[in-house]
Amino acid sequence: MSETIATSNAPAAIGPYSQAVLAGRTLYISGQLPIDPATGVFASADISGQTEQSLKNIGAILKAAGADYSHVVKTTVMLSDIADFSAMNEVYAKYFASKCPARSTYAVRDLPKGALVEIEAVAYLD
Repeated sequence: MSETIATSNAPAAIGPYSQAVLAGRTLYISGQLPIDPATGVFASADISGQTEQSLKNIGAILKAAGADYSHVVKTTVMLSDIADFSAMNEVYAKYFASKCPARSTYAVRDLPKGALVEIEAVAYLD
C-alpha cells in the first residue's frame, strides 16, 4: 500500500507527480525546487538562499508525513553549476548536522524554471 503525501506548506507539483509518496515506512520526496509556497516564486537568486528554500520545502513535506530531518536516509542534490557545491554544502550541513544521510550530488545541464538547485529525499519512518 502507498499513500500520497501533500501539503500547502511546500510548492505544488509542477507536473504529473506527487510531492511525496509513503510506501510502507519509506517516504519518497520528489525533487524540491527553491520555490516559496507562499509566493510561488524562487525565494532567492543565489545558491545559498535557494538551497535553504529547497530544504525548507522538504521539511514541510516531512512534517506532513509525521517525520523530520532525522528520518532522512538519502538525498540527491542537483546543481545547475558544480561550482556552487561548497555554498550549497554549507547550508545543507545546517539541516543534517548530527545524522547525515547518504547523498549524491550532480551537476545537471538545466533545472526546471531555471533553478540553481533541486533536492530530493528518501526518509524512513520508524
